[in-house]
Amino acid sequence: MPIFCIGSLGVAVSSSLLPLLFWRFIQAFGCSGGHSIGAGVIGDIFELEERGTAIGIFFGAVLLGPALAPLAGGAAAQYFSWRYIHVVLAAWGFLQYLLIYLSLPETSQFLQQELNKSTRSRLVWINPLRCLGSLRSPNLLAITLHGSFALLTDFVLLIPLAHTIGVKYHIMNEALIGACFLPNGLGNLIGAPLAGRLSDITVRKWRKKRQGAWVPEDRLRKTWIGALVLCPLSVAGSGLLTTFVDGPVGLGLNLFCLFSNGVGVDFVLNPINSYTVDLSQSQSAELMAAGSAFRNLVIALGSAIVLPSIQYIGVAYTNGIAALLVWLSYGLLALTIRYGDRMRAAYDIGYTTTPDRGSSR
Repeated sequence: MPIFCIGSLGVAVSSSLLPLLFWRFIQAFGCSGGHSIGAGVIGDIFELEERGTAIGIFFGAVLLGPALAPLAGGAAAQYFSWRYIHVVLAAWGFLQYLLIYLSLPETSQFLQQELNKSTRSRLVWINPLRCLGSLRSPNLLAITLHGSFALLTDFVLLIPLAHTIGVKYHIMNEALIGACFLPNGLGNLIGAPLAGRLSDITVRKWRKKRQGAWVPEDRLRKTWIGALVLCPLSVAGSGLLTTFVDGPVGLGLNLFCLFSNGVGVDFVLNPINSYTVDLSQSQSAELMAAGSAFRNLVIALGSAIVLPSIQYIGVAYTNGIAALLVWLSYGLLALTIRYGDRMRAAYDIGYTTTPDRGSSR
């Protein structure tokens, strides 16, 4: 978090492109651990059949940020300066750091035992790329690929929004452009706890059906709602609407597509994130970090391609390709649901074999 604060202040005072890019990298580096550490803490605290709901609430708040940021940034750029936003982020990051440091105890039972044994501090070398080795697990690689393409639909809609919806419906005010992101954030906020709750219900239902036997892949069974319906149809629909439907009707339907996409992404990512924590509770933060790193790489590449693609082949075809990637990659998720036990046997990363918190093997 201190690195994030330094990066934010660096962005605020940047006067040219290269320093801006450098400090943006530092800023992103500083806040990159939030997803994985947060999910790991939830895995330490909550039992199996409560974990989906807890992770849903957590990620609902996390995904609300990217939707609110353009509104805040647009308003600041329109009426003040974009630099103020990064100063505020630095102050907020410092406040978060104090709250975490003062009020969040260690939640990992294993680490707490080690801390109790240790009588003095010592330096430990950490390989930041070590966690990526977990993607050798067929289960993790399959769900990460599908989750990456589902999340990509979010960015395919949001990144070029000023050039697609903004141009089509003559929205020039930066604050109003930012407000168009809100339906997606509202969808995230509503969809995440719903998806988490549904995944918990599904786990309980299938455990009861098997007389108490737990199969981790049961949590993924309702991802089809987002993967086959909401994510691909919303992104493809928005592309067609932007191309062919003018006026307030087209704008209203596009905003509904943004909302539906926010819900749909949650119905994919929430069960996937909960499943990742379920797979190996003793390594949940590492596994989440590996999945998050891979998704961020896909998003970075996709974000660089989306605007040139829209300029070259149009928004309808670009969005259609994004929808097709989600439909096709759902096959990997379906295979994981059907053959998850065999896939886990193919490469063992130390999977959790019991549903009880604290039992790792």
